[in-house]
Parts: sequence; structure tokens; C-alpha cells
Amino acid sequence: MYNWSVDTKRLKKDPEKFRVWKLEQSINYGLGNNKLNQKEIKKYLNKLNIDPDKKAYLNFVLYGKNPTII
Repeated sequence: MYNWSVDTKRLKKDPEKFRVWKLEQSINYGLGNNKLNQKEIKKYLNKLNIDPDKKAYLNFVLYGKNPTII
């Protein structure tokens, strides 16, 4: 993934922030030929800064909970 607006070398110094950023980018702008890692999504779901509807959908798919309650 190429991103011109973020210094990924600097961001990689904090692995957790980098992983959250990469998941957000993948969810918001497309995965390409990649797939999301279910364990990582579960781990970082509350930290992701994504559209509330997308977050509710992921919550529903992962946990089977009502998507309106997060």
C-alpha cells in the first residue's frame, strides 16, 4: 500500500499505531487483494476511527451483536 500523506517510516516506530492506521486505511479505502485479519479486527475494533456504520457492521459480523449497540 502506498500512502503519500503519512510518513510510514515514522509511524512504524509504534507498531500498534501503525497496525491501527493500516486497518483503518484498508477498511476505508479498499483492501485490494488482501483480506482482513479477524484477530486484529477484534483486538483493535474499539480503536479504529472508521464510519460508525462500518464499525457496527464489523461488530455484528464478528460477534453477532445488534449493530446499533457498540
